[in-house]
Amino acid sequence: MIKNKTILVCDDEKDIVDVLTYNLTKEGFNVITAYNGQEALKKIHPDVDLILLDVMMPHLDGIEVCKRLRENPETRDISIIFLTARNSEIDEIKGLEAGGDDYISKPISIKKLLARINSVLRRKESITSSEKLKIGKITLDLDNYQIEIENQKISLPRKEFETFVYLAKNRGKIVRREQLLQNVWGEEVIVTPRTIDVHIRKIREKLGKFADIIETIKGVGYRLRKEDA
Repeated sequence: MIKNKTILVCDDEKDIVDVLTYNLTKEGFNVITAYNGQEALKKIHPDVDLILLDVMMPHLDGIEVCKRLRENPETRDISIIFLTARNSEIDEIKGLEAGGDDYISKPISIKKLLARINSVLRRKESITSSEKLKIGKITLDLDNYQIEIENQKISLPRKEFETFVYLAKNRGKIVRREQLLQNVWGEEVIVTPRTIDVHIRKIREKLGKFADIIETIKGVGYRLRKEDA
């Protein structure tokens, strides 16, 4: 169990906030609370490790809050787990594409939620390193979630960066979509191949003239070319 981490709980239902606060505090987490998207944005700071973010809220919904956090260099690396009353694949895809790390449907199982929280935090810690990966003219800065191409630094949202890092660490090998889903999102997060394809498309856009370093293996997945970019 990962403890001594700070979690922001944001939900417009007070009963849910109270229950989550009680259980998370009991498990050793520091808890901050908010009841709508605007209040959440005011209370979020770089020392927050993870946000439990309700999708449907007044003033500002969770999807928009997530997008704003991912656009801000000071908050883009904070882990986000969406809480949703909707059991809709479309809503789940929207949340993950906005930059969410995971989602859990209401009614919330505390045991399952704690497992998801620890899984997300472990994945985050596993990629944090002072190591830099070099691929031809492309450098991956694992500390800052940035790629550097010909002296130009480009920041990537967390899931795009982690997807690229996984391909880089398996350079020259065919990586199936299922491998990316399992190693970047985790086994318990149900996402579709479309989510992977969208992230790859966005990565390629940022790679510019080096976009073809990521090969599509039709019907299977992707491969990062072994030749220097």
